[in-house]
Amino acid sequence: MVEFWDRIIPPAATIQDCDFLERALELKPGSRVLDVPCGNGRHAVELARRGCRATGVDLSAEFLELARRAAGELSVEYRLGEMRDLPWREEFDAAYCWGNSFGYLDYSGVGAFLGALARALKPGGLVAIDSAVTAETILSAIPRQRWHRVGDLVILSEPRYVGSESRLDVEYTSIQNGVIETKRASSYVFTAAEQVRMLQAAGFEIVALNGGIAGEEFTLGSPRLVIIARLGGARRSARGTESSG
Repeated sequence: MVEFWDRIIPPAATIQDCDFLERALELKPGSRVLDVPCGNGRHAVELARRGCRATGVDLSAEFLELARRAAGELSVEYRLGEMRDLPWREEFDAAYCWGNSFGYLDYSGVGAFLGALARALKPGGLVAIDSAVTAETILSAIPRQRWHRVGDLVILSEPRYVGSESRLDVEYTSIQNGVIETKRASSYVFTAAEQVRMLQAAGFEIVALNGGIAGEEFTLGSPRLVIIARLGGARRSARGTESSG
């Protein structure tokens, strides 16, 4: 699965994401930014190219190896660790949790993560959270199965929603060079309001609640939810976004 996620996202998507993050998080050369979890480091590397001092955290040693290779001579710090275990105190100007990673944790796990994130940010620091498994997005159109192809790698994904846990379990079957392998992943499904309340409980104030990186309104059926929040700062809109929280 590491190879699949490393190959499936086109470079243009990373550029677009980072254009948005640069605006919404008010990043400038020298800004310290935390990418958690960072996966293959595609965003951290691009933001480092733009002059940011990026740090990435991920639980996967395989992903971090790809991230370090992608960074090359760029100054990007990578740390092997769990997203709830952030050792920093008031060190980062901004942070982001991208690509559905917010859904990896249940309620108590999200609380621990947001608490650790709040401690790692400087007062007034901004955070961006991106999720395509928000209830208003995912529950209206869960496909029974989907096929994905990246070069010689073919993936079949088969989701199952567990209502008693508000959890989406997905079984991934990969086919490559005649080898078939099956792995499972789970994401907890929260409503937009639940995510807002969890952020507020951790000391964040909502700046924007959008349905994508173009600043569109989040509503039922939006393909994703992008939240921008500020830690302990006055409520104000981030550049390029529209406050609707």
